[in-house]
Amino acid sequence: MRLVALTAALMFPMAAFAAGSSDSSPPKPTETTKVCKDGKIWDKETKTCVDAKESRLDDDTRYRAVRELAYAGDYRSALYVLSAMSDQNESRVLTYYGFVQRKTGRADIGLKYYQAALKANPDNLLARSYMGQGLVVSGDVDGARVQLAEIEARGGSDTWPEIALRKAIDTGTTESY
Repeated sequence: MRLVALTAALMFPMAAFAAGSSDSSPPKPTETTKVCKDGKIWDKETKTCVDAKESRLDDDTRYRAVRELAYAGDYRSALYVLSAMSDQNESRVLTYYGFVQRKTGRADIGLKYYQAALKANPDNLLARSYMGQGLVVSGDVDGARVQLAEIEARGGSDTWPEIALRKAIDTGTTESY
């Protein structure tokens, strides 16, 4: 029993990362961004665009849509879909609220969302990376390095959050997904 608990504890940081997004590539456009408008999400079952608040949709589907919409630069729709998530205080929801705020020029509000995401889950490597990228943009490279060290200390070496933040620190270029 102790071995199971120890194994689970050691794997938790990577599971937390997976809850964010372990995908290192930009989201591929789907019908959500190709066909649907105004925060609607493509429903594979009905093959139609449905309101993000549709009860049939689960939060993982909504989260994938948020990521895709944010990457496409449709921040208004991304915010609408985020508002449909069942737990507004969940770390990945707070992370993407922060991302959208930062990308729309409200870095100070974005930072508060990242801090809330990390309070909810200190092992949220994606929130640490996005927060660090925001710090780079605002000129706080030392603060970004603190987040990079936290990512590495929490088992995130050679993951997308670590690589993206290191790139931002080295080049000043941040990611859009």
